[in-house]
Amino acid sequence: METDGPRQKTRPIGTCAGECPEALEANLPGIVIERRVEWPDTDAAGHYHHSTVVRWVEAAEAALLRRLGLGHLFGSTPRVHFEADYRARLWFGDLVRIELRVTKVGTASLHYAFTVRGQGDEEAAAGRMVIAHSAARASGTTPWPDEVRDLLTKAGPQAPEVLT
Repeated sequence: METDGPRQKTRPIGTCAGECPEALEANLPGIVIERRVEWPDTDAAGHYHHSTVVRWVEAAEAALLRRLGLGHLFGSTPRVHFEADYRARLWFGDLVRIELRVTKVGTASLHYAFTVRGQGDEEAAAGRMVIAHSAARASGTTPWPDEVRDLLTKAGPQAPEVLT
Protein backbone atom coordinates (compact mmCIF):
# COMPACT_ATOMS: atom_id res chain seq x y z
CA MET A 1 0.00 0.00 0.00
CA GLU A 2 1.08 3.56 -0.67
CA THR A 3 0.30 6.42 1.65
CA ASP A 4 0.04 10.09 0.94
CA GLY A 5 1.72 10.98 4.21
CA PRO A 6 0.65 10.77 7.83
CA ARG A 7 -3.06 10.32 8.53
CA GLN A 8 -3.95 10.14 4.86
CA LYS A 9 -5.90 7.41 3.12
CA THR A 10 -3.94 4.45 1.78
CA ARG A 11 -4.55 2.98 -1.65
CA PRO A 12 -3.39 -0.20 -3.35
CA ILE A 13 -0.27 0.23 -5.45
CA GLY A 14 -1.14 0.69 -9.13
CA THR A 15 -4.58 2.26 -8.67
CA CYS A 16 -3.40 5.77 -9.41
CA ALA A 17 -5.20 6.10 -12.76
CA GLY A 18 -8.55 6.69 -11.12
CA GLU A 19 -7.97 7.44 -7.47
CA CYS A 20 -4.95 9.75 -6.99
CA PRO A 21 -6.01 13.28 -6.10
CA GLU A 22 -3.68 14.62 -8.77
CA ALA A 23 -5.30 12.36 -11.40
CA LEU A 24 -8.66 13.87 -10.55
CA GLU A 25 -7.39 17.33 -11.46
CA ALA A 26 -9.80 18.40 -14.20
CA ASN A 27 -7.27 20.42 -16.18
CA LEU A 28 -4.63 17.72 -16.61
CA PRO A 29 -4.84 16.06 -20.01
CA GLY A 30 -5.72 12.47 -20.64
CA ILE A 31 -6.96 10.27 -23.46
CA VAL A 32 -8.60 6.91 -24.06
CA ILE A 33 -7.67 4.85 -27.10
CA GLU A 34 -8.93 1.49 -28.31
CA ARG A 35 -6.92 -1.37 -29.76
CA ARG A 36 -7.48 -5.03 -30.54
CA VAL A 37 -5.28 -7.78 -29.18
CA GLU A 38 -3.51 -8.90 -32.35
CA TRP A 39 -1.88 -12.29 -32.86
CA PRO A 40 1.69 -10.90 -32.41
CA ASP A 41 0.52 -9.41 -29.06
CA THR A 42 0.00 -12.87 -27.59
CA ASP A 43 2.37 -15.40 -26.07
CA ALA A 44 2.46 -19.20 -26.24
CA ALA A 45 -0.46 -19.42 -23.80
CA GLY A 46 -2.67 -17.40 -26.19
CA HIS A 47 -3.17 -14.31 -24.06
CA TYR A 48 -1.51 -10.93 -24.32
CA HIS A 49 2.19 -10.67 -23.59
CA HIS A 50 3.25 -8.24 -20.85
CA SER A 51 5.30 -6.13 -23.29
CA THR A 52 2.14 -5.35 -25.27
CA VAL A 53 1.00 -3.02 -22.47
CA VAL A 54 4.13 -0.88 -22.95
CA ARG A 55 3.31 -0.46 -26.66
CA TRP A 56 -0.34 0.36 -25.95
CA VAL A 57 0.61 2.95 -23.32
CA GLU A 58 3.10 4.55 -25.71
CA ALA A 59 0.44 4.55 -28.46
CA ALA A 60 -1.88 6.41 -26.07
CA GLU A 61 0.91 8.83 -25.24
CA ALA A 62 1.55 9.47 -28.94
CA ALA A 63 -2.17 10.08 -29.54
CA LEU A 64 -2.31 12.50 -26.61
CA LEU A 65 0.78 14.46 -27.64
CA ARG A 66 -0.40 14.70 -31.26
CA ARG A 67 -3.83 15.84 -30.08
CA LEU A 68 -2.19 18.57 -27.98
CA GLY A 69 0.03 19.67 -30.88
CA LEU A 70 3.14 18.45 -29.07
CA GLY A 71 4.42 16.02 -31.68
CA HIS A 72 7.73 17.87 -31.67
CA LEU A 73 8.47 16.29 -28.25
CA PHE A 74 9.05 12.86 -29.81
CA GLY A 75 12.73 12.09 -29.42
CA SER A 76 13.19 14.39 -26.44
CA THR A 77 11.19 12.54 -23.77
CA PRO A 78 13.04 9.43 -22.58
CA ARG A 79 11.31 7.05 -20.21
CA VAL A 80 12.83 7.02 -16.74
CA HIS A 81 10.32 4.77 -14.95
CA PHE A 82 7.65 2.25 -15.95
CA GLU A 83 5.65 -0.05 -13.71
CA ALA A 84 2.58 -2.17 -14.28
CA ASP A 85 0.38 -4.54 -12.35
CA TYR A 86 -1.23 -7.24 -14.47
CA ARG A 87 -4.64 -8.31 -13.20
CA ALA A 88 -6.48 -10.16 -15.97
CA ARG A 89 -5.77 -11.91 -19.23
CA LEU A 90 -6.70 -10.48 -22.60
CA TRP A 91 -7.09 -12.82 -25.53
CA PHE A 92 -6.48 -12.59 -29.27
CA GLY A 93 -9.24 -10.49 -30.87
CA ASP A 94 -10.38 -8.79 -27.65
CA LEU A 95 -11.18 -5.08 -27.84
CA VAL A 96 -9.05 -3.15 -25.34
CA ARG A 97 -9.36 0.39 -23.96
CA ILE A 98 -6.23 2.15 -22.76
CA GLU A 99 -6.71 5.20 -20.55
CA LEU A 100 -3.69 7.45 -20.08
CA ARG A 101 -3.70 10.49 -17.79
CA VAL A 102 -1.14 13.07 -16.87
CA THR A 103 -0.95 13.01 -13.06
CA LYS A 104 1.92 15.41 -12.41
CA VAL A 105 4.01 17.88 -14.37
CA GLY A 106 7.39 18.53 -12.80
CA THR A 107 10.04 21.01 -13.85
CA ALA A 108 11.52 18.58 -16.37
CA SER A 109 9.42 15.43 -15.86
CA LEU A 110 5.92 14.19 -16.54
CA HIS A 111 4.05 11.47 -14.67
CA TYR A 112 1.39 9.37 -16.37
CA ALA A 113 -1.05 6.87 -14.90
CA PHE A 114 -2.65 4.26 -17.12
CA THR A 115 -5.35 1.62 -17.01
CA VAL A 116 -5.92 -1.10 -19.60
CA ARG A 117 -9.44 -2.53 -19.70
CA GLY A 118 -10.79 -5.48 -21.59
CA GLN A 119 -14.29 -6.29 -22.68
CA GLY A 120 -16.85 -5.80 -19.95
CA ASP A 121 -14.74 -3.03 -18.40
CA GLU A 122 -12.51 -5.53 -16.59
CA GLU A 123 -9.19 -4.00 -15.48
CA ALA A 124 -6.41 -6.02 -17.09
CA ALA A 125 -3.43 -3.83 -16.20
CA ALA A 126 -2.70 -0.57 -14.43
CA GLY A 127 0.42 1.37 -13.65
CA ARG A 128 2.43 4.47 -14.21
CA MET A 129 5.17 5.85 -16.39
CA VAL A 130 7.51 8.79 -15.85
CA ILE A 131 9.24 10.59 -18.68
CA ALA A 132 11.86 13.34 -18.60
CA HIS A 133 12.32 16.27 -20.94
CA SER A 134 15.74 16.41 -22.55
CA ALA A 135 16.06 18.95 -25.35
CA ALA A 136 18.06 18.04 -28.45
CA ARG A 137 21.78 17.70 -27.74
CA ALA A 138 21.26 18.24 -24.00
CA SER A 139 23.40 16.11 -21.70
CA GLY A 140 20.62 15.79 -19.12
CA THR A 141 17.12 16.96 -18.38
CA THR A 142 15.90 20.40 -19.39
CA PRO A 143 12.85 22.32 -18.12
CA TRP A 144 9.63 22.16 -20.09
CA PRO A 145 9.18 25.21 -22.29
CA ASP A 146 6.42 27.47 -20.91
CA GLU A 147 4.03 26.80 -23.81
CA VAL A 148 4.44 23.03 -23.35
CA ARG A 149 3.91 23.30 -19.59
CA ASP A 150 0.71 25.28 -20.21
CA LEU A 151 -0.69 22.57 -22.46
CA LEU A 152 0.37 19.77 -20.12
CA THR A 153 -1.32 21.41 -17.14
CA LYS A 154 -4.40 23.02 -18.69
CA ALA A 155 -5.57 21.05 -21.76
CA GLY A 156 -7.96 18.75 -19.86
CA PRO A 157 -9.29 15.39 -21.05
CA GLN A 158 -9.18 14.83 -24.79
CA ALA A 159 -11.78 13.12 -26.98
CA PRO A 160 -11.27 9.35 -27.19
CA GLU A 161 -9.67 7.62 -30.16
CA VAL A 162 -11.93 4.65 -30.86
CA LEU A 163 -11.85 1.86 -33.40
CA THR A 164 -14.65 1.87 -35.93
